[in-house]
Amino acid sequence: MGAIYKSAEGERLVKERYQAFLDHWPVANEQRRLPTREGETFVVACGPQEAPPVILLHGAAFNSVTWMGDVSAWSEHFRLYAVDVIGHPGFSAPSRPPYDSDAHALWLDDVLEGLGVERAAFVGISLGGWLAIDYATRRPERAVSLVLLAPGGVGRELTSMAKILFVILPLMMFGSWGRAKARQMILGPMPDADNPGAKETSDFLSLINRHFRQRLDKLARFGDDTLKRLTMPVFLIVGEKDPMLDPAETVRRLKDNAPQTEIRSLPDVGHAVLGQTKPILDFLLRTAA
Repeated sequence: MGAIYKSAEGERLVKERYQAFLDHWPVANEQRRLPTREGETFVVACGPQEAPPVILLHGAAFNSVTWMGDVSAWSEHFRLYAVDVIGHPGFSAPSRPPYDSDAHALWLDDVLEGLGVERAAFVGISLGGWLAIDYATRRPERAVSLVLLAPGGVGRELTSMAKILFVILPLMMFGSWGRAKARQMILGPMPDADNPGAKETSDFLSLINRHFRQRLDKLARFGDDTLKRLTMPVFLIVGEKDPMLDPAETVRRLKDNAPQTEIRSLPDVGHAVLGQTKPILDFLLRTAA
């Protein structure tokens, strides 16, 4: 298991900033650390204990801060579990099992067991969307419904590893301009910087980019036969200007193979599909409540 930070000091800075965000989680919450076969997994739980469970899975190189703009609305109706994905800059273990295996599904088995959850809805963005699909196709009986925001593993990858290594990552060395340019090349059009909390989140992403070692191996691509196992309701949200994952192919393949898929395609939006609190809540109220 290699180090996922470039230095111990960088790890400390990222984790301190993360804890500062968690200290201002918008609703009353319980922060738990669960034992799993991949090491300790950190989960933020909120919402009524007796409400239907929803598992929240963030994207690569980030953590559960992803959901801070959504949990106030969603937790009125659901018991939310925001899971820090292993191997990424949250409070979970640095383990990075291969994507082309059942390791992540077995890890999520342990997470659900630790939470006492038999079946749940899953909301995942980017890598989190890949994790949700991977789990739901291996354990369809445990997935009530899926919300997939720009999920990996469906449409082809548009940003190559060579471009990330030799073009995008070197830009990080050119101060705030370089980091902003690199984010734009990876994520495409970003939400309005004047949105509440946008600057703090952007600064946190910059801090992570300076100190975190990106995981550059490709996500396993789902075959048509695998996607056909998605027999539960699915809500797919993509940005039409996503520079990372082909949104048109993602839409087509899910439409062709997962018949219960509802699609929301956003013009002038890149890979960062944010601000979808209400449409996601409406879907969850219809399919998971």
